[in-house]
Amino acid sequence: MDIEPASSIQVPSGSERILVVDDEESVVTVEKKILESLDYQVTSFTDCAGARDAFLAAPQRFDLLLTDMYMPGMTGKELVAVLRAIRPDLPVLMCTGFSEEMDKEKARELGIGRLLMKPMTFIDLARAVREVLDKKEEQE
Repeated sequence: MDIEPASSIQVPSGSERILVVDDEESVVTVEKKILESLDYQVTSFTDCAGARDAFLAAPQRFDLLLTDMYMPGMTGKELVAVLRAIRPDLPVLMCTGFSEEMDKEKARELGIGRLLMKPMTFIDLARAVREVLDKKEEQE
């Protein structure tokens, strides 16, 4: 079995603008650091209301929504519905630790580009973000 050295692993990156929403401050901090290290522009929130308001103020300012599924006050699924009412073409990457309410099939039905299970690795997040953004570019 050939094992590639870590330095030869392709880590996808980009310059798009990502809206990150998770109620756990530590998760937001890590996701933001990872994405910024890959040259993305990141705006992050620990509450859906703040994210919603920032989006409503400038819907074209964001190229991707990266959201947790379960948060107090408003779920990621509800946030997606609110933002998509304004901008139906917004690409979405949803993260969850466990969900009976959300699986890959349900995510697909809602137009969510990818469902990523927590905990995730640096490379999982990098690849998932690029995959969802690239799918949107292919559809245009």
